[in-house]
Amino acid sequence: MTAPTEATTVRTSIVVDAPIERTFAVFTEQMITWWSPDHHLLGDVKEMVFEPRVGGNIYDRAADGTECRWARVLAYDPPTRLVFSWDINTRWELETDLDKTSEVEVRFDAESPARTRVELEHRNIDRHGDGWEGMRAAVGADDGWPAGLRSFAARIQSAA
Repeated sequence: MTAPTEATTVRTSIVVDAPIERTFAVFTEQMITWWSPDHHLLGDVKEMVFEPRVGGNIYDRAADGTECRWARVLAYDPPTRLVFSWDINTRWELETDLDKTSEVEVRFDAESPARTRVELEHRNIDRHGDGWEGMRAAVGADDGWPAGLRSFAARIQSAA
């Protein structure tokens, strides 16, 4: 028996005062400016790279050049949608078994020429196996994806 979809998914959204193209660009090209410094697998992260294509990666690069490839780009449809894998296990380490990874879909919807709704859905969290409920609780907690989107919105506002 499988768990209902709702139980294995975290959803959050935010509206930002920025055009859709700029919103998408800041989300993908400037991740280091809004991503929580406490939410990295590497220490001393100096750069976050988003490779803008299906089959690309999202990875962190530390000051010493060490890289941590923690996501794969599964869909890339600028400026309206992207999907990436969450290649992190329940111990907050890299997951090498791709069957045990979840997905994050981010949709960008222009509410007006200068206002964009950003909807994030982290789904299939149960694929991570034993302990997945703790991961769902962590990414869905106020200091998880909701905090990430608030930080993203603040970055958009400060760059206006």
